[in-house]
Amino acid sequence: MKASVDKEFLGFLVPNILIISIIGINRFVLQPQSGGILVFSEFIILPILMGILAAWYWRDLKFSSKKLIWNSILNGFFAIVLSFFFLGEGTICLLIVSPLIFAFVTTGTFIGKVMFKKNKQTLNISFVSLLFAVFVVDSISDHRYENMVSDEVIIKASPEKIWKHVVAFNKINKPNNYWLFKVGMPSPMQTTVSGYKNGAGRKCIFSNGYTFDEKIVTYEENKNLTFDIVNQPKDPEIMGHIDIERGQFLLYNNGDGTTTLIGNSWYKLHVFPTWYYDLWAESITRNVHLRVMEHIKNLSEE
Repeated sequence: MKASVDKEFLGFLVPNILIISIIGINRFVLQPQSGGILVFSEFIILPILMGILAAWYWRDLKFSSKKLIWNSILNGFFAIVLSFFFLGEGTICLLIVSPLIFAFVTTGTFIGKVMFKKNKQTLNISFVSLLFAVFVVDSISDHRYENMVSDEVIIKASPEKIWKHVVAFNKINKPNNYWLFKVGMPSPMQTTVSGYKNGAGRKCIFSNGYTFDEKIVTYEENKNLTFDIVNQPKDPEIMGHIDIERGQFLLYNNGDGTTTLIGNSWYKLHVFPTWYYDLWAESITRNVHLRVMEHIKNLSEE
C-alpha cells in the first residue's frame, strides 16, 4: 500500500520539478536575451512530456481513466501554482493558460498509459526523445508575431465635440462588463495629456494605478490622434508576453450629424501558439477599445 502511495506521489513530484526546472533554465539561463518569449512547446510539448513521465510512475497502479484524468488535472494545477511562485507569472495569465496545461497533461498521461502498457522501450524512448528535440528546436527558433485590432462606434455628435474627449477624458465610473476585467484584470480608467500637439505626452491610467506612457505622433485635430507607447507597466500579466506599440483614434464625419469613431491598436505577441493566445489578445484589446470608446460616446452625446 505504501509503495502505491509513494509511486502516485512521485508521479506528481518528479514531473513538476523537472518541467519547471527546464522552463526556468531555458528562460533565465539559455535564452535570457529573448525577453521572456514563451514558445508553444512550453504549453504543449512539455505538458505532454509531464503526463508521460507521470504515467511511467503510475504504470503498475491500474488507475481507472477517471482517476488518470483527475490526477492529470491535479498535476496541471500544481504546475500552475509553481509557475506563479517560481516563474513570476501573473494570475490572469495562468488562468488563460490553464486550459492548455490541463488538456495536454491529460493527453500525455493517456499516451504514456498506452506506451508503457505495450512495454516497447525502444519505441518509447524514441518518442520521448523526439518530443524533447521538438522543444529544443522550438526554443531556439526565432518567434515574431504582430497584429492590429480595430473597432468602431457611431456617435451622435460632431467630430469637433468628440475630439476633446478623444485626446483626454475624465475617470470612467461605469462598471466593467467584460469578464476578465471583473475577475481582476486592470481596465482603462482615465487619460491625461500634457499638450494638444504633436510630441505631447499622454498617459492612459488603468484601474490598478498602472500607467501606459504615450507620445502623440499625429495630431490632426478632429480627425486623427495617433500615439506611440513609450513605456508600459512592469506587470507580470504583460511583462514579456505582449508589447503594445501604438494606438490610434480616427474620426469620420458621416454628414448626418453622426461621427464614426475608430480605435486601432498595434501589438507584438511574445507567447505562442498564436492561434490560442492571439484570440485572448484580440479579445482583451477589443474590450479595452470598447470601454474607452463607449465612454467617449457617452461624454460626447451628453
